[in-house]
Amino acid sequence: MIEEEKKPAAALAAANAEAAADTAAAEAAAAKGKNAKGEQMRIKPRKSWIPVLFILPALAFLIMFNYVPMYGILIAFQDYVPGDDFLSEYTIWIGWQNFEMFFNAPNFWQLIGNTFFLNLWGFLIGFPLPIIVALLLNSSINKTMSKVMQTIFIAPNFISLVVMVGILYLFFGSDGFINNVAELMGADTYSYFLEPEAFRPLYTLSGAWQGFGWAAIIYLAALSGVDPTLHEAATIDGASRFRRILSVDFPAIASTVSIQLILAIGGLLASGHEKALLMQTEANLETSEIIATYVYKRGLTGYTQPGYATAIGLFSSLINVILLAGANFLAKRFSANTLW
Repeated sequence: MIEEEKKPAAALAAANAEAAADTAAAEAAAAKGKNAKGEQMRIKPRKSWIPVLFILPALAFLIMFNYVPMYGILIAFQDYVPGDDFLSEYTIWIGWQNFEMFFNAPNFWQLIGNTFFLNLWGFLIGFPLPIIVALLLNSSINKTMSKVMQTIFIAPNFISLVVMVGILYLFFGSDGFINNVAELMGADTYSYFLEPEAFRPLYTLSGAWQGFGWAAIIYLAALSGVDPTLHEAATIDGASRFRRILSVDFPAIASTVSIQLILAIGGLLASGHEKALLMQTEANLETSEIIATYVYKRGLTGYTQPGYATAIGLFSSLINVILLAGANFLAKRFSANTLW
């Protein structure tokens, strides 16, 4: 009697095993684009023309203003005079002469060093600051105060660079607020815009103050996806608020931090000329003259050399691409969060 009961059970187990094997085979075949019989499946494309229609204007804008003008880099290899055609029978091709002229320039290493160290200062101060602010705002118990502080932190981002530099002159100029207070107290005054060593701290700290609130939005958005039950479980286990930041919040934004870090490393030789040019004086050229301001002066002011300026800009962009690729390669070796 017992043996008769075991036979149906054994048959049922065998049938279940065979069904599981068939299911596994079907899933493996589907992963390879085949049906259960091993025949190649025809995948019909989905009708997704409506999303593509929405993308087309942005794509057209990108092509028109970002990719079409790229043919202008040809003048880096020409003895170009404004008004000439880029490609004509009268075009004078000079090969690498513009690049060689820059490499042999007496201020080549000064420009490279000024640009690199200015961006390095900005990276060391400006990169971790929004992360810290985002973590602190997210962990605040008073959410109303947290939102108020976030608004206050973001507000400086909407100040234009011209107004921003004007504020710096009002505070740190020769007749600015800081020097007036120092003079009233009998202390020595200091010309912040006339001393080369004061340019980098003033440029970096003002930039960090202006941009850290806006940069923190990215991390706050990532933190908004953290499951509250994780914090509840950590609290029950006795974790302090600081410990919850390290064990719950920071892992949630680790991928975002990694991507932002790669982009920041890729921009160590990329600086805009606007703010540096506004803060630049004849006395602080030793540290304020960077690649972007030099390109602006040689390409658009005075005795213009557009081919030479284009060659310098192309060289700077190439270095940035190499830094970006190197940072992405290292990120791929040590983590799974990469750009490509």
